[in-house]
Amino acid sequence: MMTTHCNNLLCNFYYPNYSITNDVTKFCLVLTRGNSLCQNPVYSGFRKHHFDSVLVGVGMEQIVKEEVKEGNERRYRWIEVGKNVTKEQQQAISKLPFRMADRSKALMRQIICFSAEKGTISDLLRSWVKLMKPTRADWLSVLKELRTTEHPFYLEVAKHTLLEESFEVNIRDYTKIIHYYGEHNLLEDAEKFLTLMKQRGFIYDQVILTTMVHMSSKAGNHDRAKEYFEEIKLLGEPLDKRSYGSMIMAYIRAGMPEEGENLLQQMEAQEILAGSEIYKALLRAYSMIGNAEGAQRVFDAIQLAGITPDDKICSLLVNAYAMAGQSQKALIAFENMRRAGIKPSDKCIASVLVAYEKESKINTALEFLIDLERDGIMVGEEASAVLAKWFRKLGVVEEVELVLRDFAIIEVAAL
Repeated sequence: MMTTHCNNLLCNFYYPNYSITNDVTKFCLVLTRGNSLCQNPVYSGFRKHHFDSVLVGVGMEQIVKEEVKEGNERRYRWIEVGKNVTKEQQQAISKLPFRMADRSKALMRQIICFSAEKGTISDLLRSWVKLMKPTRADWLSVLKELRTTEHPFYLEVAKHTLLEESFEVNIRDYTKIIHYYGEHNLLEDAEKFLTLMKQRGFIYDQVILTTMVHMSSKAGNHDRAKEYFEEIKLLGEPLDKRSYGSMIMAYIRAGMPEEGENLLQQMEAQEILAGSEIYKALLRAYSMIGNAEGAQRVFDAIQLAGITPDDKICSLLVNAYAMAGQSQKALIAFENMRRAGIKPSDKCIASVLVAYEKESKINTALEFLIDLERDGIMVGEEASAVLAKWFRKLGVVEEVELVLRDFAIIEVAAL
């Protein structure tokens, strides 16, 4: 690329406060023909290279750069942000990290105040590279800020950086973009990006493939998730808890908790401890379909894994027995929870009532409620709804309302 310059003596004569320097925080005054500030600039090789640049001012705040590409009429004009910005833009600029390097801040200001009339984001980034020679740290600083603020140009900038030599790209940079696609449920875009990544010579690793398992699972594409999981196995490396966990969740979402439990047992055999969220998800899957045996197995596995059951975990076990119509076992699970010092939720009480309803044990249900009342546990909205629905089926709503009214009168008198 040719250089366009002013004669040092001429520049110093007209503008003694300006100096010629390569420092990115200062810029020499280089003027084009016809500029009102300098009528007779000196050019070197302009006709040969068809390149023209304009830099006005000293320091980061007053930079103007215009590039004309050979064979391309489109120009990108870099004008450092001044006073003509909106309040929203001013506010965004004021929030830029204090420790961010000047190079990165200069680019962030351009992005915040970007206008399509100036060119494209890629044009802007290429201009920044030529002008300020950024390092990988500068790129990462910009990407972090764009990601943190959820800027709409994050993905475009991130993809452009992969082609920049100064970025010194590695496989984890590709991984971050895959994760971004995952967070926004863009499975198709992620798969296209995987193909592009492979074309550029990067081989998928366990981290990327695990993300694809997770994305495919969330998208409801169980078969694709399984394919990616099999690819992980072909890597010949030991599977980690994230890979196993993602596939277990894929089985759960596909309505196949038994397959998920098999993977969980494989993890336990290799002494890989799954996260509590995996156990809870598997227990919930069994609970919702009324598979009491499966729920009990997972509940036992939770305790063996050293995870202390809380009210939600216990409620799921109670609900599993309730859905299966096993009121006696539902009551045992409920009482075990109370003996462990865990206060039952109203939802848990409702589950026991559902179990009794399935077996038409109205008297046992009422005794259960009386026992709770004696212990100071009152029925809440969800349990009350179960009772109301049950009583309507029995056709004894009016009788129950009378009993409840009398009960309320007695309670008020007692106060």
